[in-house]
Amino acid sequence: MKTLITTLFLFLVNITVAQTTISGRVTDNRNQPIQGANVYLDGTYDGATTNENGDFLFTTEEEGTQALIVSFLSYETKTVLQDVLELNKLDIKLREDVETLDAVVLSAGTFEASDNSKVSVLKPLDVVTTASALGDFVGALQTLPGTSNVAEDGRLFVRGGSADETQIFIDGIRVFTPYSPTTNNIPTRGRYSPFLFDGITFSTGGYSAEFGQALSSVLLLNTIDEPVQEKTDIGIMTVGGALGNTQKWEKSSLSFNATYINLAPYLEVFEDRNEWETPYVGAQGETVFRQRLDNGILKFYSAFDTAKFKLTQPDINFEDGLQFSLNNNNFYLNSSYKGVLSDSWTLNTGLSYTYAKNDIGIQTSDISNTENSAHLKLKLKKRFSSRFKLSFGVEQFVTDFNETFEESTFSETYGFNNNITAGYAEADVIFSKQLALKAGVRADYSTIFKTTDFAPRMAIAYKVSQNGQFSLAYGNFFQNPNNDILKFEQNLKAQKTDHYILNYQYVNDGKIFRAEAYRKDYHNLVKFDTEFEGFDSEFNSSGSGYAQGVDLFWRDNTSIKNLDYWVSYSYLDTERDYRNFQNAAQPNFATDHNLSIVGKYWVDSWKSQLGLAYSFASGRPYTDPNTDQFLGERTKSFNSLSFNWAYLLDQQKILYFSVNNILGFNNINGYQYSNTPDFNGQFNRQALRPAADQFFFIGFFWTISEDGTDNQLDNL
Repeated sequence: MKTLITTLFLFLVNITVAQTTISGRVTDNRNQPIQGANVYLDGTYDGATTNENGDFLFTTEEEGTQALIVSFLSYETKTVLQDVLELNKLDIKLREDVETLDAVVLSAGTFEASDNSKVSVLKPLDVVTTASALGDFVGALQTLPGTSNVAEDGRLFVRGGSADETQIFIDGIRVFTPYSPTTNNIPTRGRYSPFLFDGITFSTGGYSAEFGQALSSVLLLNTIDEPVQEKTDIGIMTVGGALGNTQKWEKSSLSFNATYINLAPYLEVFEDRNEWETPYVGAQGETVFRQRLDNGILKFYSAFDTAKFKLTQPDINFEDGLQFSLNNNNFYLNSSYKGVLSDSWTLNTGLSYTYAKNDIGIQTSDISNTENSAHLKLKLKKRFSSRFKLSFGVEQFVTDFNETFEESTFSETYGFNNNITAGYAEADVIFSKQLALKAGVRADYSTIFKTTDFAPRMAIAYKVSQNGQFSLAYGNFFQNPNNDILKFEQNLKAQKTDHYILNYQYVNDGKIFRAEAYRKDYHNLVKFDTEFEGFDSEFNSSGSGYAQGVDLFWRDNTSIKNLDYWVSYSYLDTERDYRNFQNAAQPNFATDHNLSIVGKYWVDSWKSQLGLAYSFASGRPYTDPNTDQFLGERTKSFNSLSFNWAYLLDQQKILYFSVNNILGFNNINGYQYSNTPDFNGQFNRQALRPAADQFFFIGFFWTISEDGTDNQLDNL
C-alpha cells in the first residue's frame, strides 16, 4: 500500500512539474485593457480569455518554442514566438485593424460610385435613375459638386477646368476619345454603356500619382469582374433600340451591348431650332470577355461606334444659316490583367488602342482627321503589412494625329507624333484607424517637348470621431496641350496645375456629408494671337490662371421611408489668361454658383419610382463688342427641372418616361454677335439657345434572366 501511494505521489509531482504557466495583460495603444481577447497556443487547446483588466492566465504541457496567438475583433492579431518558459507576465499591446469598415479613408477630392466601396456618394444604378442624366454616366456625375453646368457641351467641366482637363480610364487604362463628336450647341454623350460597369471613381482633384496627363480630374470606370447570372436585355426607345446579352461559363463570361439611335422619327414630332438634312443616326457596340485564371483575371473590352448627321444652324453672320456635317467612326480596344504574384505582391497591367476618324464639313470647308493612340501600363504593388503598401509602375502613351483641311483650291495637312514615357512610385501608410497617408511622385517624359516633368503628390486623412474625418491633399499635375494645338505647334511646354485641397466627410446610417475647399494654380497655359487656333497663329506657353472655391454635398436615404435624395452646391472663383484672352478673366464655361437637387421616391402601390432633378447655375461670362470690357457681361441664370417615372410592369419589365426641363425654362447659353456693326455702329446679336428647350423620352426595358427576378433596376 505504501508503495502505491508513493507511486501516485511521484506521478502527480511529474504532472505538476511538466505544466508551465502562461500569463500576461493585453491592452490597446492607449494602455486601456482589452476584455474578451482570445489568447492561445497555436495548434493546441491551451488558452484563455482576458478579463475586465485585460489579464489572462493558463497552463500548458507544451515545451520549447511555441506561437502564442492573441486576437480580438477590430484589432490586428498578434503572434508571440518564443520558449514557453518565457511566456509569463507578458505585456501585449494590440493595434487596431486598419482594414475594418470604420477605418479612415483618403477622401480629399475623390467621389466613389460603387456598390462595394466603404463610402459611396453614388451607386451605379444612379446613372439610369437620375432624371437629368438620360442614362449617361457623365450626366449623373454632373449632379455632384465641383462640376460646372455647360448645358450645350455635355462633357465634364471640373473646378474651373476645361473639358479637356478631365481624363477617363477603363480598368485603369486610358480612353483617348471618350465622347461622341458633335457640333456647337448640341451636347455630346459618353460613348459607353453604364450597365457594363460596377464602380466609378470620380476625382475632382488631388488624385493618385498612378494617373497623369490630366490637369483637373480623372474618371475611373471599372468593368464588372463577374456577372451574377446569364441574361438578355432588350430596350425599345423613342430614339432607337438596344440589345444586350451575358453568357457565363465555369471560369469565363462574355457580355455585349448594342445600341441603335435614329433621331429622325423623334424630330418629326418634336422639331428643334436646327434645320436637319440628315438627322443624327448612330450605332454603338461594346463587349467584355472575362477569363478567370488561377491567380487573377484577364479582361478584353472593345467598343465601336459610328455616327453621322447633317444640319443647318441659325447664325447671325449667315443669312441661310451655317451648314455643318459630321461622319465619325471610333474603335476602342482595352485588355487588362490583375492578379496575385505571391502573398504580398500583386500585378496590374494592360494596354489600349484607339482609332478615331472624323469627316467634317463646315460651309465650303472639308476637314478630315485621324487619330491612332495607344496606352501601355504595368503596375506592381507590394504589401509589407496592412499598414504599409508600396505601388510603382511604368506606362507609355503613343499618339499619331493627322488632319487635312480643304477649301476651294486651298489644301493643307497638319499633324504630330508624340510619345510620353512615365513612371511613378507611391506609398500608402496607415498609422492607425484614425490616421492614414498616401505619398508619391510621378515623372513624365514627352518626346515632342524633350522634357521631363516631376510631380510630387500627397494626401493625408485623420479621423476625428466615429463618423467624421478630415483630409488634406497636395499635388502637381501636368498635361500636354490638346490635338487642336499640337497639330499646329509643337514648340511648347506641358501645362501644369498645383492642387491644394481640404476636405471634411461625415458618414452615418445612410447619410453622407462632404465639405471641401480647394485652390488650383495654372502655369504654362497655351496662348495664341488669332481668334481661333490655326496655322497662322503665334503660340506660346506663357498663360496662367487660378481656380478656388468650396464644394458641399449631402445625401440621405434613410430619414424618410422610400425617399433617397442628395443636394450638391459649388462656389467657384476663377480667372485665366490663356488662348487669345486680352487679359485675365473668368472663362465662358465657368459659373460662380452651381446647385443640384436630386430626389427619388418609391411608391409601392404604383410599383413606381418617381424622380426629380433640379439644376441651377449662375450666369456665364460673355464679351459684348459694344462695350470695352472683355468677358464683362453675364447671361441670365440657368434653371432646369427634370422628371422621370419608372413603372415596374413586372419584375423584369420596366416602362420608363422622362422629360428634361419640364417647366420649359427659357435658358440662354450665350450670345453670338455679328462680325460687322450696323449703320449705327452697333454689333447686333442673337441668343444662343439650346437646340430644344425640352427633351422627351419613353422606353420599354425587358430583362430575361435565369432566375426570372433580375432586372436593370432591381434596387427600385
